[in-house]
Amino acid sequence: MLVLLPPSEGKAASGRGAPLKAESLSLPGLAQARAAVLDELVELCAADEDKAREVLGLSEGLRGEVAKNVELRTAGTRPAGEIYTGVLYDALDLASLDAAAKRRAAKSLLVFSGLWGAVHTGDRIPSYRCSMGVKLPGLGALGTYWRGVMDPVMTEAAGTGLVLDLRSAAYAAAWKPKGAVASRTATVRVLHSAIVDGVEKRSVVSHFNKATKGRIVRDLLTAGAAPADPAELVETLRGLGYVVEAEPPVKPGRPWSLDVVVTQIH
Repeated sequence: MLVLLPPSEGKAASGRGAPLKAESLSLPGLAQARAAVLDELVELCAADEDKAREVLGLSEGLRGEVAKNVELRTAGTRPAGEIYTGVLYDALDLASLDAAAKRRAAKSLLVFSGLWGAVHTGDRIPSYRCSMGVKLPGLGALGTYWRGVMDPVMTEAAGTGLVLDLRSAAYAAAWKPKGAVASRTATVRVLHSAIVDGVEKRSVVSHFNKATKGRIVRDLLTAGAAPADPAELVETLRGLGYVVEAEPPVKPGRPWSLDVVVTQIH
């Protein structure tokens, strides 16, 4: 099982570990593309802080993020699973998993990134600021840029197993599974169900959507679950206590769509 996650906009501070060793990152097929983004990002942030802030979509109060990007090659690193923070990662809580679940996480979790393309949670990276929605002056829109190099690398990484795609729309645009891989892919939407005037109303709640996705991944890792395909994933999640409504694709070569329905927001 391969689980695709979005990153977080806010990130923990860089660690005290050794500086970035780009050659040590997983998915080496992305190395050249990563180097190109890194070069342009560092150059942009070092040359013109105001322009960099505009390109990166940062407010005046986030000027420090530009300086952080200037130091990307020399800053300390820590595992990506510690760099990424926020609602989904708080709910996932990698640090508190038992040893076996941590091993499963290191193997199966893949975080998409505007700077790195995608990294495993064990890859050591510095803290940075560069979302997939950024349009760099030279390379252009990063979603489009990564889409041009991702397919062979990600198709190989997906292997022959299930792909659980929990990415947000901006990051999903960087790689869209095709063919046989798509037929083994499941996307998840979290819906809040409430009774209003005797009628059920369903809505998507962003904050809770992220938290539920984090809990889903944690529960799968803790249970040691290894569903082979989307149909098995549905049964596995139901066995873990989730209310799941599945929509198999109408045409072959398309992902499954899963709705996880919850009645409490917490």
